[in-house]
Amino acid sequence: MPVVWLIDAYRAGERAQVRALAEGLQLQYEVKTLHYRTPVVWPHVLGQASLAGISAASRECLSPPWPDLVISCGVRNEPVCRWLREQSGGRTRYVHVGRPWGPLESFDLVITTPQYRVDDAPHVLRNTLTLHALDADKLAAARSAWARQFEPMPSPRIAVLVGGDSGPFTLGPRAATRLAREVSSLALETGGSLLLSTSSRTRGSALVALADSLSAPHFLHRWRAGDPQNPYLGMLAWADRIVVTGDSIAMLSEACATGKPVQIFDLGGMREGVAAARDFRLGGSLYAGLLRWGWSPLSRDITLVHRQLCASGKASWLGEEAPAVREVAVGSGDLQNALAAVRQLLPEPAVPGPAGPA
Repeated sequence: MPVVWLIDAYRAGERAQVRALAEGLQLQYEVKTLHYRTPVVWPHVLGQASLAGISAASRECLSPPWPDLVISCGVRNEPVCRWLREQSGGRTRYVHVGRPWGPLESFDLVITTPQYRVDDAPHVLRNTLTLHALDADKLAAARSAWARQFEPMPSPRIAVLVGGDSGPFTLGPRAATRLAREVSSLALETGGSLLLSTSSRTRGSALVALADSLSAPHFLHRWRAGDPQNPYLGMLAWADRIVVTGDSIAMLSEACATGKPVQIFDLGGMREGVAAARDFRLGGSLYAGLLRWGWSPLSRDITLVHRQLCASGKASWLGEEAPAVREVAVGSGDLQNALAAVRQLLPEPAVPGPAGPA
């Protein structure tokens, strides 16, 4: 049985991706959670194979026998995974999810998405959307768990998934007010209701503006860290259609996985030639300059994902005709493409077994 290590990601969205990939392999894997020496940046800046960027305790948990496969994400984990590959004499295969910072030849497989603009290579898999573990069973369980809350809501139920600032785009009071008015109008026109959820990135001023501007029947969940009653999956399960703010590729990925009509809300500036009230943020303006004139690996262009989703019919912009309901076959999609590519790296056929952390 192949030995698999997961060098855990240190950001929540990336952690969800690598864990979805590891779980999808249906193999036991060992999770390595590292602690970093924050001032030590040269190993990942210089593309080294090194443990200099992690603590002494973290180094102690990395010892032979070396794994057949290591899965990870994030720039600070790259030197560690390269070191593992080097220590094994090249036997350890290194799978990186998301944006690669080091030379492409230092990875055995890169699973990425359009916003990172990674060069083409035989070992680069460019999916349309990010990896996730959402499936029919999870949606069915969430539908049952939230039936008492959402079944009485007028149909069609419109789930509205609200993110926050991202790169050059800002979700402030102006954008939040516009979002509330547009989705309220949609619900009132159809006789339906709104199931809204904010996220960890939704700033307080945007939440206040959103809540104050809603005029249709609605349920508004205000995100809180560690909330055991987060209705996010229940909203996806009960929704007849879904609106997602365009800053969140992760929420767009999960929304599209349901097969339901998905529409993207433009925070302002996400589409060429379409004017919309925008919120000013100095960081957003600086990022816009970096995106336009800077070195491409230092930024990401999420509008490339929007374009692919709209061109493929998986989503449309809010205000345009909604896409049709799609049949989403179990065993298809970006995660399955990634799993197939990873299995080709394994030293022996990956026979499904007891999945999860060892």
